[in-house]
Amino acid sequence: MIIVKSEREIELMRRAGKITAAARALAGEMVKPGVTTREIDKAVFHFIRSQGAEPSFLNYNGYPASVCVSVNDEIIHGIPGPRVLKEGDIVSVDVGAYIGGFHGDCAATYPCGKISEEAQRLIDVTRQGFFEGFAQAREGNRISDISHAVQAYVEANGFSVVREYVGHGVGRNMHEAPEIPNYGAPGHGPKLLRGMTIAVEPMVNAGTAAIRQMSDGWTVKTRDGKYAAHYENTILITAGEPEILTAPAP
Repeated sequence: MIIVKSEREIELMRRAGKITAAARALAGEMVKPGVTTREIDKAVFHFIRSQGAEPSFLNYNGYPASVCVSVNDEIIHGIPGPRVLKEGDIVSVDVGAYIGGFHGDCAATYPCGKISEEAQRLIDVTRQGFFEGFAQAREGNRISDISHAVQAYVEANGFSVVREYVGHGVGRNMHEAPEIPNYGAPGHGPKLLRGMTIAVEPMVNAGTAAIRQMSDGWTVKTRDGKYAAHYENTILITAGEPEILTAPAP
């Protein structure tokens, strides 16, 4: 069931979103050669707790960390550990914070030092793919209008969208109805209603869309070993322009 939020609930979502966005920014600032993915996780954990919130991901379905840190050909759900980041890596950080009964959820991919032009283009196209979908997140449109806009932009730029993982509603639960694929024909799926809060999150591969699940049960990599990028925000459907609840601080 799709849950439409009240004004009070939206305010609580804004609060969760602001903390989540700040946690993502902190993680992004830490992406530098010589830093371990575990150090990023630890810093995010302490920051979220310092804000009176809880990390949404920690122990979610058994996930062992507060943030997903996915490097290079890792698309999503990379588990932080002793891996040392190096010059030329691209690092996707996905984070959630829970406070006042509601979750925020957002992600972005960051360059580690100097990266290749193609890797930077992948990051840029993935981010813009989100904004192409975001522009369709308007009252009265349908879910697949978002999906189609993401796919059309990403594929026009020569990249592939992951099919097995999708965006989703977000609120009292981190994953709520509806699912929001990053591909598909427009004009399908539930209508977007004022007060819906959804996470739109293009996951984009530099090569083919094919994936492989790693033996840790979480990490998902590109099957061809080429780089992947991820960009996500929690957004609110309004009477007009959609609102990003996990917008970076000005």
